[in-house]
Amino acid sequence: MERPPEAPPAEEMISPPLFERLGRRGFVGSVGGAAGYTLAAGPVMAQTIVTTPADGLVAGEVSIPAGDRALPGYRARPASGRDWPVVLVCQEIFGLHEYVKDVCRRLAREGYLAVAPDYYVRQGDAAAAPDVAGAAAIAGRKPDEELFRDLDATLAWAGQDGGSAEKVAVIGFCRGGRNVWAYAARNPRLKAGVAWYGPVAGQASALTPRVPLDMAADIGCPILGLYGEADTGIPVDSLREMEKRMREAGKRFTLVIYPGAPHGFHADYRPSYRAEQAQAGWRLMLDFLRGNGVA
Repeated sequence: MERPPEAPPAEEMISPPLFERLGRRGFVGSVGGAAGYTLAAGPVMAQTIVTTPADGLVAGEVSIPAGDRALPGYRARPASGRDWPVVLVCQEIFGLHEYVKDVCRRLAREGYLAVAPDYYVRQGDAAAAPDVAGAAAIAGRKPDEELFRDLDATLAWAGQDGGSAEKVAVIGFCRGGRNVWAYAARNPRLKAGVAWYGPVAGQASALTPRVPLDMAADIGCPILGLYGEADTGIPVDSLREMEKRMREAGKRFTLVIYPGAPHGFHADYRPSYRAEQAQAGWRLMLDFLRGNGVA
């Protein structure tokens, strides 16, 4: 396991507005329904700390044909050229909000066509959920098979938008990080996957019949896992077990655990944000994508 340089300890913070809306009893009672998402990471705030301009880019809302309906989405890419490497961006449980869009613009400035589909649209409007547990409930209704079809449709759309069919990666945050694991076990076209604090354990269900720990043998591309040591929803022991299973299956997995970092340490719209670890992880992610032919 790769371990980054020591960082200052960081305490997780509970957002006062969320705590006030749920109340102490509601907050504690909701933990089980949102297991793996770490409620202490906090909800969406008014704005992001990092703001990436769209000048020199083609960026904005898009509509992605996906079987029974069109998915709303956000795409950012360079304004000139074509055959850009494609990065699918898997959102957290909180909907397609400004942070996710900014991540796409950051990637576009690195030369990528980055696209984030709002694949929870059939289940509800996660961005309008009244609390974290409500958003988690919407995400929890998404069947894996439907998710895979939506991501396949998004890749097909990206190819029609000038993206490369050969240089494809997927990244994701929180529940989106879990989806990185699942899609990497499903789509052999992927060259790389980056899971930002995506749960690897948990309870399987009819909608999500396997957890990442059960997928190691089927993972088809190298995976970079970026996790926080102080993440109360993702035990370090589960990550070590994932690392062990990936190694036994002969798969490439680079695990980085940031000391003192909580869940959501890259999410610059929540109190969980840790700039030092977020920036270090971003640099590692870009190096990882390029090192695996997604450039």
